[in-house]
Amino acid sequence: MDRRDFASTFATFSSGLLLPESLFSFQNKRMKLLKAPLLKTGSTIGLIAPASAATDAQYDRAVLNLEALGLKIKPGKHVRKKYGYLGGTDAERLADLHDMFKDDEVEAIWCVRGGYGCARLLPDINFKLIKQHPKMIIGYSDITALLVAIYQETGLVGCHGPLAFSEFTDYTLQHVKATIFQKNETHQFGLAATPIEPLDVIHPGTATGRLTGGNLSLLASMMGTPYQPKFKNHLVFIEDVGEKPYRIDRMLTQLLQGGLGEAAGILLGTFADCKAPPNANSLTLSQTLHDRLGKLNIPVVYGLSFGHVDDQFTLPVGVLAELKAESGELVLLESPVS
Repeated sequence: MDRRDFASTFATFSSGLLLPESLFSFQNKRMKLLKAPLLKTGSTIGLIAPASAATDAQYDRAVLNLEALGLKIKPGKHVRKKYGYLGGTDAERLADLHDMFKDDEVEAIWCVRGGYGCARLLPDINFKLIKQHPKMIIGYSDITALLVAIYQETGLVGCHGPLAFSEFTDYTLQHVKATIFQKNETHQFGLAATPIEPLDVIHPGTATGRLTGGNLSLLASMMGTPYQPKFKNHLVFIEDVGEKPYRIDRMLTQLLQGGLGEAAGILLGTFADCKAPPNANSLTLSQTLHDRLGKLNIPVVYGLSFGHVDDQFTLPVGVLAELKAESGELVLLESPVS
């Protein structure tokens, strides 16, 4: 039995079963895109720690960063909690997430930091609540799990952008303001003035698609789950930190076997601290990326200004965009906010 026959047989068999809606909802129907209102001076931000706990210094910097943007802060009840390597228990972190969506005073949700823990929350998230009260979530790294799952389950646009405690450079602020505080129908991202890595065009070309992606380790960990990233016809952006080339190879291989090759194009950020040690028996990072992604016949470029770096784009998950690989330019083709 080939895959097509199996799919037909499985569909017939499963029609009488009650299967998790989250497993098929995004694939079988076109999800209407939900956009939260833009932020403005005086907007109230819900501050939560859905992954790891923030140190006192990180929390204080997060508050100062957001206040400097003219925002009011409403901390989650458990945002200062610590439970081992987590920012409170799963129940506490989930309660803060749900409370912020329920709270009519809160206009957007900003995550203090990443770390680890968001994926643990996914099975218990009330996606119906989120869809009824659409608010933008902002963050990156471990926040990838929330951004991707919420987009796929509800159609809500969230932003892969600086964590609240991140270094808000002029470059970072420029793109935060252009994507979250302004309703621009188009917005172009160019490279930072002093990029950490040179641009590496792995495969040339221009492609259009809706943005999805985030941290490579998180995307790989979501494969085979009901929240597996949907890559087909999307512009997939990927970054990571502290992973050696063979691990990058392993995770990209997992994504490729899960459909990454069906993407419209691939944007690779700065893979910080991901190079092989000198004289190691290893492919280089560049060789690994070319080996895994260079034969896909879609635009692929490495070295864009996002990831675990100070100067970073704010990438709205779900928004239509165009990638020009040769120049490393990314253009949003619609506003991420309503």
